Amino acid sequence: MFWKFKERAEWLACVDDLLPHRAVQQMTGLPQHRAGFSCGHHSLLVSYTSFCLCRRLGWNAREAARGGLLHDLYLYDWTDRGLHGAWDHLRNHPGQALRNAEERFDLTERERDIIATHMFPLTWTPYHFRESFAVSTMDKVCAVLELLGILPDTIPAPYVLPAPPRGEPAARGRASA
Repeated sequence: MFWKFKERAEWLACVDDLLPHRAVQQMTGLPQHRAGFSCGHHSLLVSYTSFCLCRRLGWNAREAARGGLLHDLYLYDWTDRGLHGAWDHLRNHPGQALRNAEERFDLTERERDIIATHMFPLTWTPYHFRESFAVSTMDKVCAVLELLGILPDTIPAPYVLPAPPRGEPAARGRASA
């Protein structure tokens, strides 16, 4: 399966400017589909599997990797029912993730679409790019595997997000503070 991380260097080259950013780092402190598995872990796995799938299909693997990493950049604890209901989170988190990503990074049209549509058909926004379909599919596959406990509890060391930087980084390339 994908979890052998054989395409590590190629994938990291696509997302290395995003990984040290404070907002991406914050995702590691947020819960995801099962206890002990963070939103950051989930987003790394979705990013990596989407990259691998798109690369094999000859699609834009770089933008799939980047959109996959940022698809859940909503930056709140979705399990806190005092903030909103579960249904509200399911329907609204893609929009919040997109707003957060747009505030921090220069996104391509495809990356925006990946983030905005990853919950289709629960949201009414359909895919406009095949990479959006790939990331949405990998998001659902990873979520099911996480819920079933099939994925490892931790990401192998080379994929763990780096330590939080001091202050907001001026990340290379397209990222902004």
